[in-house]
Amino acid sequence: MKKSHKHIVKRILIGCRNIILLLFVLSLVAVLATKFIPVYYTPLMFMRLYEQHQEGKTKKLEHKWVPISQIAQPLIQAVVASEDNLFMEHHGFDFQQIEKALDEAEKGKRVRGASTISQQTAKNVFLWPGKTFIRKGLEVYFTVLIELIWGKTRIMEVYLNSVEMGNGIYGAEAVAQAHFKKQAYQLTRQEAALIAATLPNPRIYSSARPSAYIQKRQGQILSLMPKLLPIEMGYGTTKSNSKK
Repeated sequence: MKKSHKHIVKRILIGCRNIILLLFVLSLVAVLATKFIPVYYTPLMFMRLYEQHQEGKTKKLEHKWVPISQIAQPLIQAVVASEDNLFMEHHGFDFQQIEKALDEAEKGKRVRGASTISQQTAKNVFLWPGKTFIRKGLEVYFTVLIELIWGKTRIMEVYLNSVEMGNGIYGAEAVAQAHFKKQAYQLTRQEAALIAATLPNPRIYSSARPSAYIQKRQGQILSLMPKLLPIEMGYGTTKSNSKK
């Protein structure tokens, strides 16, 4: 019985090891593949479609992948100013912001997000929304992978193509067409700042119909944009529009 018991435990351990190795290999393959292949769909897109179905709403999914060379440089500046002003300096995690968030939580203040653009991209592409320890642990893992394998330009490109920017609207090209009747490379500084201002909750706030709060955030973002370190992402100067 003892030998049989040990044999079963050994087989379980070997099975667990093999599963972990398989998942590790699959995650590497997924990250390597998405370094080069456009990300047309994300788990969040399908989750939102399911929610729309459950609520009896018309299904809506507007998304068009464009390379970063076809996205206005002011939008890159605006999302960095709004979401992660140390994006070009950190290696996936802003430990100062994490420390501040934890400190505020301990003092009983409203819990605020401290996720970087890299973390948000990892979550958008490979995971699902949620605050469980398992999901957050996987987010850390995928963030490290994309920082090592993709690099900053690809992270920004995927982020700007996959982030939720309105009800059923995903990415820079889709929001530019839906809200401003133009292409992503034509967005002005003001429009870019409006889009970035809604990112904390784009299903409540709209860049097409900005509230007083969003207009205030727009002004704050516009004032921060010139203070950022130069952000070179390989955007096309002939297709950038930085009109005031």
